[in-house]
Amino acid sequence: MPHTDPPPSGQPDPERAERIHAQLTAPGAPFAVVRGERGTLEYADGPRTLREFVETTWAFGETPFLIAGESRYSYGEFFAAASALAVRLNERYGLRPGDRAVVAMRNLPEWQIAFWAAQLAGLIAVPLNAWWTEDEFTYALDDCEPGVLLVDGERMNRVAGWARRAGARVVVFQGEGQLPDGVSIERYEDFPAPDPLAAPPDVEPRPEDDATILYTAGTTGRPRGAVATHLAQAGAALDARYRAAASALERGGIPGMGAAPVIPVTLPFSRLAAFADFYGAMAAGGTLVLTEAEAEADSGTGTKGAGDTEGAEGMAYSIDATPVTELRIVAPSGSGDPLPDGATGELWLRGQPLLRGYWRDPDATAETFSGGWFRTGDLAVRREGRVTVVGRVQAADRPQAADRPQAADRPLGGGPGHGRPCRAEVAGPKQPGRVTGG
Repeated sequence: MPHTDPPPSGQPDPERAERIHAQLTAPGAPFAVVRGERGTLEYADGPRTLREFVETTWAFGETPFLIAGESRYSYGEFFAAASALAVRLNERYGLRPGDRAVVAMRNLPEWQIAFWAAQLAGLIAVPLNAWWTEDEFTYALDDCEPGVLLVDGERMNRVAGWARRAGARVVVFQGEGQLPDGVSIERYEDFPAPDPLAAPPDVEPRPEDDATILYTAGTTGRPRGAVATHLAQAGAALDARYRAAASALERGGIPGMGAAPVIPVTLPFSRLAAFADFYGAMAAGGTLVLTEAEAEADSGTGTKGAGDTEGAEGMAYSIDATPVTELRIVAPSGSGDPLPDGATGELWLRGQPLLRGYWRDPDATAETFSGGWFRTGDLAVRREGRVTVVGRVQAADRPQAADRPQAADRPLGGGPGHGRPCRAEVAGPKQPGRVTGG
């Protein structure tokens, strides 16, 4: 792909950004966009499932993927370890596509092995907040009913009671000392060394199959499990590739020709915004660096720590938009018809990276999704092609929206509305590489 000259003095150039967007998304281009069967925008090419996405990383071979102190995994070592664990989950534990696999641990390299083993085995990965108390873990475990728990030693005692009652299998990573009695537990460190030439299980998830359940707390009430399909998560992974390509062109470079990114991990892997980091690294053969301080930062306990929600009441959130997300602003209690510029209304989103609904909660799903549009519960206003989030829908306008989780429901992988509190505005129509209006 030809490079483009950077703008003088590094100043933003909307017209140039529009040309880059058109270059990347035109028919036949690497990020061509089509209208899918559901009526939403989708990438025309690229992986359609997370298994397809992670299988592409095998080609990076000896390139470092995970670094945590003295511990290092190359892409080849990571893929072999994830494949071996996936085979064990299928063959020894008897888990089948659609079964749930909980991942509950701090930011260890093994978190990535466990998460991707679940994807290679065709399971639904359920990353849980490492800060949670035993009662909070119990609530989520009762809700998703996993067939296996992939946890670190620090989380073991908080989930052991549930595993004992449910008869669930447990794999403990970096677990030292005496393990709880009456629980079917295996230590990951006791497993045979992975065969670098062994293949993952012969399982092929469909794009419409569920890939993840992400629990997040609302402004009140219990956490709810927001479900993403493989197609949605693959869209988030492709969003990361798109952003990297657009950024390279904006700098005057050639996509894929620069140095692979080295990304310091600053968020717990279980948080939605962290998916953008590891998808971005994996899409480009980059490296995730875990420091001791960062790994310990998410290992405390309690409900108010990082990872519960990523939004904040009354604060604007950034939108790092991509070609496969649309937005519209509508009256909070109206029919869904778009409001004119300058009018404040509820922000609705639609696109490939959107979550499909709530786990085993059809009423909440029906309330939140309307004709393929996700009703965010955020109030926003559009002026001169730009959209700014200004607050939340009040209970008097729509009671259910006032209790809506403010992070996990939004597009995946750091896409529109990923919920990092900031003062950024949201781009609207005619902003290249941004969200398109509806």
